[in-house]
Amino acid sequence: MSVPTKKLYLLICVAALTLAGCSKTPVRPDPNMTAMGMGANSGMDNSALNPIGVDTTMGGLVEQGSTLVVRDGYYEDDEIIRGLLEPVYFDFDSSGIKASERIKLEAAQTYLDSNPNYRLMLEGHCDWRGTAEYNLGLGERRAGAALQFMQTAGVAATRLETASKGDLEAIENGDATAMAQDRRVEFVILKQ
Repeated sequence: MSVPTKKLYLLICVAALTLAGCSKTPVRPDPNMTAMGMGANSGMDNSALNPIGVDTTMGGLVEQGSTLVVRDGYYEDDEIIRGLLEPVYFDFDSSGIKASERIKLEAAQTYLDSNPNYRLMLEGHCDWRGTAEYNLGLGERRAGAALQFMQTAGVAATRLETASKGDLEAIENGDATAMAQDRRVEFVILKQ
């Protein structure tokens, strides 16, 4: 091979290796096709994925042997209570707890003080903007900030857990109001 041919061959090899190394953007699952996002319009039979007995098509109750209470925007079963404590909301791309949101963390601490057998899962959420990986990290940082606040206030570490949902439950292409509601830490009360 001549020198120009070798250079051309080398250039083609480098280009092929570069293109082969490019990763594709991960495909995000459709929230309606996940167990957490099952709804009336999902097109799937979700009866097997709904062991706690909530009829997701009508918002009512179905008798399936589990003790379930749904009232005033929260639900409770044998293991958890979700929605009883108000979520803590965050600014865009921030895990800093605003002064106006601290009262909600203090209310969660008071609830734990009154219910010594319960624990809390601090569940971090994000709006739809950003990559899935980034939003999982941001959700974890938000949950971690709430955890640190509560531990500093005197809640034992053994009574707190964190999890990140990232943007899995976010409304994609939502308006400013929907996005503000998606940027939060939810309190899930663990009974066991």
